[in-house]
Amino acid sequence: MASLLSRLAPIALTLRGSKRMFSDPRKTLDRVEHLRLHPAKFEPPASISRYVDVSSRDVDGWLVFDVSARTGGNNARAVFLHGGCYVFEIDPLHWRFVAQLVRETGVTISVPIMPLAPLGQASVVVDKVAHLVQSLIAEVGAKNVSIIGDSSGGGMALAVAMELRDRKHEPVRAIVLSAPWLDISGTDPKLAEIAPSDPWLAVPGTKAAGALYRAELSESDWRVSPIHGDLTGLGPITVFTGTRDIVHADALRLQAKAVEQGIHLDFHVGEGMIHNYPILPIPEGAAARAVIAEAIS
Repeated sequence: MASLLSRLAPIALTLRGSKRMFSDPRKTLDRVEHLRLHPAKFEPPASISRYVDVSSRDVDGWLVFDVSARTGGNNARAVFLHGGCYVFEIDPLHWRFVAQLVRETGVTISVPIMPLAPLGQASVVVDKVAHLVQSLIAEVGAKNVSIIGDSSGGGMALAVAMELRDRKHEPVRAIVLSAPWLDISGTDPKLAEIAPSDPWLAVPGTKAAGALYRAELSESDWRVSPIHGDLTGLGPITVFTGTRDIVHADALRLQAKAVEQGIHLDFHVGEGMIHNYPILPIPEGAAARAVIAEAIS
């Protein structure tokens, strides 16, 4: 049975008005423009520094934060790619999720502050994130490096893994996808079935945001819609998906594609769960985080 907190989360989202914004592409783009003029904060909350160490560095013009354990650290590394439809900044929930993982595993997690669309575009961003992961592979080896992404960051994580595979790298230790957005076209018929029960996302706004990120690329290009890419040779993939989330449709297609290509997925379905439930402060999120911790550590 779903926890009380997970049942309250949709109510909170409805009151916040996220669904209304995503239901109208103009409202979504207006919000993007507002944030372009008045950027949101991206720095990690000071509160997480009470129990993890946070440092920052410049990597090829990007600010990258490294979150590491105060005690019990190890050689393992991970890169976390945050969600936000490619147009919204990293959220305090993301930072708390990262800090909890670091504290529980001793894995040092690097968090790039990627340029948001329309400034940040897929053809450049996927390449630069792949370079960041490559630098960690050069330090500690592919078997000690994981890639974690949620929502749009989940789609990016899968695309980056494909890019690294195409660069002839060994598979990374783990690819962890939370509510991955794998097809920006918004054409899957199952989306219409799920949409009424999703209190957070809607196709019109997400599609408008995705168009800013893909820029000159087609909607079917694997860099923006990795559901069209090849899964072979990527390494272990762990997926979390909630049934009250429109991108659940993408996760189900990924599962079917994996079966077709003979690829094993560690596939977790949260019945009645909303978008990106693994990063939320609910019991189901804590259970998902325990699985993630085991995968990357």
